Amino acid sequence: MISKPKFKICRRLGPGVYDKCQTTKFSTSSGKFSASSKRPKALTEYGAQLVEKQKIRFSYGISERQLSNYVKKASQVKGEGTAIKFYEDLESRLDNVVYRMGLAPSRRGSRQMVSHGHFVVNGKRVTIPSYEIRIGDVILVREGSKTKKIFENLVEKLKDYSAPSWVSFDATKMEGKILSKPKNTETFLDLKAVLEFYSR
Repeated sequence: MISKPKFKICRRLGPGVYDKCQTTKFSTSSGKFSASSKRPKALTEYGAQLVEKQKIRFSYGISERQLSNYVKKASQVKGEGTAIKFYEDLESRLDNVVYRMGLAPSRRGSRQMVSHGHFVVNGKRVTIPSYEIRIGDVILVREGSKTKKIFENLVEKLKDYSAPSWVSFDATKMEGKILSKPKNTETFLDLKAVLEFYSR
C-alpha cells in the first residue's frame, strides 16, 4: 500500500516517480481527486523545470547535491551528448542496476539491498548505492546472501521479467553483467529541462 506522502508526490509529479503509483488503483483515486479539485495553474518555464528536477530526484532517490554533481559531470560533454551522459550516469548507479535486473521491486528496495552488502562487483563486496557500474562489470549476489529470503525463488520471480537490453541476469547463477551503456527509453523524465534548470 502506498503511503500518503508518496501518494501526494505521485499526484504532483506523476505516476512514474514511484513503482507503486503505476497501478490502476492509483490512476482511479488520482482521477477522482483531480475531478473534484480546482484546475491547476499553468506552470512557468522555471516551474516546469523545477518539477522535472524533482521527478528525477524522487525517481532515483538521490539528494539535491548528488543530482547537482551528476549534472556538473554531464555538462563537461557538449551538445546532445550532455543529456545522454546525464542519463547514463544516473542509470549506472549500482542500486539502479540491481533494480533494472529485477532483483528489487523499487529503487528504494535495491538501495537497501546494496547498503546491506548483498552484492559483489568484480569480486569485491560493495555497499555504496551510488557506486558507478561500467560495461563488462560482473555483479554477483554475495555467497552469504544467497539463502536470504529476499533471494528466494529468483528463477520463478524473474521468469516474466524483461530486463533492459544493456543488462543481463542469470537467476540460476545469481550473476549479472553489464552488456553496454544504458539506453534511454524513459519517456517520463525530461532530462534536458533539468539540465537547463541548472544552467541558469
